[in-house]
Amino acid sequence: MNSFYITTPIYYINFSPHIGHAYTTIACDILSRYNKLLGKDVYFLSGTDEHGQKVEKAAIKASLKPKDFVDKMSKNFKELIPFLGCQIDDFIRTTEDRHIKATQHLWNKLNENNQIYLSNYEGWYSIRDEAFYSESELIKKNDEFFAPSGSPVEWVKEESYFFKLSEWQDRLIEYYEKNPETIRPKSRYNEVLSFIKSGLKDLSISRTTFKWGIPVPNNPNHVMYVWIDALTNYMTAIGYPDQQSDKYKKFWPADLHMVGKDIIRFHAVYWPAFLMSAGIVPPSRVFAHGWWTVEGEKMSKSIRNVVEPFNLVDVFGLDQVRYFLLREVPFGNDGDFSKTALIHRINSDLANDLGNLAQRVLSMIHRNCDAEIPAPASFSDDDQILLSQVDDLLQQVRGSMEQQACHDALEKIWAVIRASNIYVD
Repeated sequence: MNSFYITTPIYYINFSPHIGHAYTTIACDILSRYNKLLGKDVYFLSGTDEHGQKVEKAAIKASLKPKDFVDKMSKNFKELIPFLGCQIDDFIRTTEDRHIKATQHLWNKLNENNQIYLSNYEGWYSIRDEAFYSESELIKKNDEFFAPSGSPVEWVKEESYFFKLSEWQDRLIEYYEKNPETIRPKSRYNEVLSFIKSGLKDLSISRTTFKWGIPVPNNPNHVMYVWIDALTNYMTAIGYPDQQSDKYKKFWPADLHMVGKDIIRFHAVYWPAFLMSAGIVPPSRVFAHGWWTVEGEKMSKSIRNVVEPFNLVDVFGLDQVRYFLLREVPFGNDGDFSKTALIHRINSDLANDLGNLAQRVLSMIHRNCDAEIPAPASFSDDDQILLSQVDDLLQQVRGSMEQQACHDALEKIWAVIRASNIYVD
């Protein structure tokens, strides 16, 4: 197909943007630009996830009404995108009327297909992760239980609607075994498949203990659990529930959902199950990248080591930051941020390799060729070796980019840059 639909996760807005948000958005922008160069009609979506108990609590802490709080916080994320040199086609907010309409339509579709039932939920819940956990997944420290992410959990008992996730276990396994490229990198595919094979339980998809969310159709005492709300955004932005619209037919299924590794389960287990239950084709690929630590430590407001992207770009420059984030670590792995590493990349790669090559070649042309590129003469063996490396580069870079291996594409480009410097010597 000559179209390409790429999405960032919609960013949760209880805190301000940090380097992790910048990383995901820049990666998507690079892949968007690459597909545009291939001549594809690209649709690039980003946005903010604005419902849930965490947001409600954060608004209370800020002495604001939830809507006023999300209006203020969402603006920070929206303004970051052009600041990072990224060009999106739509910015969606889950508090928009179009999204509420789309999410309630999907709920009704699942209900019509006998995929939802009302019961009672009792179990461990993490407010920070907006996720339920089985006791076998929890970590015990000093007689207290924590989620695998390290967030505290609490025992919750309440009436809840459930999605019949357990019925989709075998079909998800069959789907992924037939389509192994649907989840990348390979380690995440193995992780998801292992999770599904360990046994899926029906999923709680509504809450009654808070009100800041999309009301469940025909039962306003319940609001939708954040993931059925949040995930629907990817279809809302292209016209759902109007599945006959030109935009929806052109861009769905999404070609690539880019997410952090902490939310791979929601995108690669719950989301395709919701979609299949509604008779909708799942996305073509979910790519889960790693996390950034800072000087070996997890980013935390309490220890004041959160890397703020606006300031980082102001100090070091936009191109430099974009290059560093996609070059420093294999895309998909965890990475460690340090200013020392950033400065090294700027000096070593951008200044010494690329900058030095440009300066030397342009100086020779100016000095020896009256500042004009001369017509080529006959090529020596050394000329042919370098030219063959350049000729091979495009296909090599394409191979890397099709696998979202941005770091590998950059390394292949830099191999030719280094070879060019050796040639000049």
